Amino acid sequence: MSTSTAPTQAPAEQVAAPTAPPRKVRRRGERSRAASLASHGVLSLASLVALFPVAWLVYLSLGPDKNDYLHPGRIWSKMTFDNYVFVLQDTNFFDWLKSSLIVSLGTTVIGVLVAATTGYAVSRMRFPGYKKLMWVLLVTQMFPIAVLIVPMYQILSKLQLIDNYLGLILVYCSTAVPYCAWLLKGYFDTIPFEIDEAGRVDGLSPFGTFFRLILPLARPGLAVAGFYSFITAFGEVAFASTFMLSDTKYTFAVGLQSFVSEHDAQRNLMAATAVLVAIPVSAFFYLVQKNLVTGLTAGGTKG
Repeated sequence: MSTSTAPTQAPAEQVAAPTAPPRKVRRRGERSRAASLASHGVLSLASLVALFPVAWLVYLSLGPDKNDYLHPGRIWSKMTFDNYVFVLQDTNFFDWLKSSLIVSLGTTVIGVLVAATTGYAVSRMRFPGYKKLMWVLLVTQMFPIAVLIVPMYQILSKLQLIDNYLGLILVYCSTAVPYCAWLLKGYFDTIPFEIDEAGRVDGLSPFGTFFRLILPLARPGLAVAGFYSFITAFGEVAFASTFMLSDTKYTFAVGLQSFVSEHDAQRNLMAATAVLVAIPVSAFFYLVQKNLVTGLTAGGTKG
């Protein structure tokens, strides 16, 4: 008698529950898409706010009439470059350009050189009164220009430097050097002192160490100091209008005042001149922008 076994029923397959997709882990410092869009929107808006005055100035400079700024909508139909032609041909524009470049570049070279040697000496040497020297430089920044004009005029008059480029350069250096000395002193502090010792071991003098080793490392800081000195001298009005008496020695800032009289203001010519004035500053900024950004954001420690 044979026995038969009933087929065993296979166990029902268990249906796996759906699993949620793995959550994406955001890396440290990584922003979400919404945050990225918001930041780009804010930056775009800030760029428009910064560029609007420049674009508006260029637009007004194309109006042929001095009162077009009162009705800017009418400029679009009658744009012209006559204002630029008049400024370049019928004014002392190129004399103003020469004076501005002489004074600005002279202030930059002399001011940065004096500030760099002062900042380096205070950073590396411990001589009597080195702390008080820096505080004295800081105090000189607290006096308003109106207080300084009279004594400076008397000093320059005795030195026969009135209506002289050198006199105006020295006046601007008295403003630029204190700030630049503080700036470069802090930058020199970040450069390791071992570099100075290595230079002395190799037989370099203190001046050789400063010019051949320290200054190349401090190039970003020098760029910031140079840019500040250049802008300070290029756009200053009070000292230039007081100490420069000849029309051919006016700087741009003083030359612009020739378009304004007691009963008249040629704003279209002022706008055209202002646009032309911005060209040398923009070119100088373009030359130093790489080191300028590095000097403002990074330290001077190398290696």
